[in-house]
Amino acid sequence: MSDTATQSSDLLVEMRNVYLEGRSDETWHPIINGVDLTLKRGEVLGLIGESGAGKSTLGLASMGFCRDGVRISSGSVMFDGIDLLSASAEEKRQLLGKRIAYVAQSAAASFNPSHKLIDQHTEAPVQHGVSGRSESELDGVELYRKLRLPNPDEIGFRYPHQVSGGQLQRAMTAMAMACRPDLIIFDEPTTALDVTTQIEVLASIREIVEEFNTAAIYITHDLAVVAQMADRIKVLLKGDEVEEAETREMLSNPTQDYTKSLWAVREFQRPQKPAVHTGATPVVSVQGVTAAYGKIDVLRDVSFDIHEGRTVAVVGESGSGKSTTARCITGLLPPRLGHIELDGEMLPLDYRKRSNHQLQQAQMIYQMADTALNPRKTVGEIIGRPVEFYTGLKGREKRKRVEELLEQIELPASQFIDRLPSEMSGGQKQRIGIARSLAAEPKFIICDEVTSALDQLVAEGILRLLADLQDKLGLSYMFITHDLATVKSIADEVVVMKNGEVVEQGPKQDMFTPPHHPYTDLLLSSVPEMDPDWLDKLLSERGVDNIGDAAVGKMN
Repeated sequence: MSDTATQSSDLLVEMRNVYLEGRSDETWHPIINGVDLTLKRGEVLGLIGESGAGKSTLGLASMGFCRDGVRISSGSVMFDGIDLLSASAEEKRQLLGKRIAYVAQSAAASFNPSHKLIDQHTEAPVQHGVSGRSESELDGVELYRKLRLPNPDEIGFRYPHQVSGGQLQRAMTAMAMACRPDLIIFDEPTTALDVTTQIEVLASIREIVEEFNTAAIYITHDLAVVAQMADRIKVLLKGDEVEEAETREMLSNPTQDYTKSLWAVREFQRPQKPAVHTGATPVVSVQGVTAAYGKIDVLRDVSFDIHEGRTVAVVGESGSGKSTTARCITGLLPPRLGHIELDGEMLPLDYRKRSNHQLQQAQMIYQMADTALNPRKTVGEIIGRPVEFYTGLKGREKRKRVEELLEQIELPASQFIDRLPSEMSGGQKQRIGIARSLAAEPKFIICDEVTSALDQLVAEGILRLLADLQDKLGLSYMFITHDLATVKSIADEVVVMKNGEVVEQGPKQDMFTPPHHPYTDLLLSSVPEMDPDWLDKLLSERGVDNIGDAAVGKMN
């Protein structure tokens, strides 16, 4: 946290009595209710609260920006003495991207898929006259290096779909820093990152903020992360400010019951299930799978089993091969070597050669519901399509089945069946993703980081729902995650991956009981704690002399 923030009296952002409204069916309803926000140069303000609290809306409003269907109905927003609410479109264009930057939560939905990363990185500094193309490319490579992106000299020349989600999130952070702005809005910038990469990115963000005296609004649902980043914390609930205080005071002595409930440790944890009977046939068996993108092997001899009614958590850092393994299981990426079995029957490696019954048995819930749900289709149409495709139901019978599925995921059909995805919260959209996968009546579901974008309260609700569905329907889960708290909550067995290989696997209790494989030990020790000094202590223990060194190689 910046010493400059406490010494400087330079006020950069001042929002007073701000009200924001959202439009639904031609009716405006309140989103933010008279909130104040101030920010000095070099200071980091943490905005926290559950899904729907108004964090992202308030963060965007500090830029003088509102999403479609949202408006600032009253109040004032000042940036460095400039009234953003009365500024012309041209004046705002001169500020946004140059002096004010934004790091979105969903990098996959924010990058242009038809342009290389470096082309998108250089656009702002070139257009704003900060630097020429060659100079901004070199600076981009240096920022990629600071943010610990692999092959920083080359990765910028890839397209967004050619890098992992965590790598894409770091590339977006680098892009926001390209013009060395006065203010950066970080909207859940480490949501998609594993714990080891998160440490490096957090350390690098802090370094940039301190080095360039940059102010930042850090929006997150991860309380341990905000403890490392923020000088002050503001808590929101349904558009209202609950309380605000210096970080240490807020962590040690929250005054409001709602804040105390956020601070409370989540209690949900499934009991350990008994060992699988010797000789039992797995629902899914991955045997010696080696897979490649082009000529480069990205998975090497991966093997593990998933039995009926059990959850296998697959953990590892960004690029370790977790999602690639899922692509092999679903047949989207045929392995070069090895095979996949379903109920003891060898599956065709290419999904196009699988029968409808084989396709039906393995379904997937995606990480980002925003990009996984068709924004032009209603909930009834989204869930109804797989119902009709796999079960043949049509008309009234299909609608009845959709209604049953909505009741299963605890969303009343009368309220949600005709809604569009844009009319639902993140947690509600994720439940629709679960219902869509259940529509096929599968035996096995791949859950790909399904809680990483959700706040703790909503995430716990999703985990409880998945556990309840597993018990009722006998489902088997492959749970891809980088959140070890989630592993503790829901897993029966754990598979640890690194660099495309399985380095350790076994029952959950073995995973969290020493001795560990060195890489597993690294993962466990990298889970943030709600102690403002935790990151500094960790860097010191790992022999990092300064924050910048955290981005040079993996911690040893």
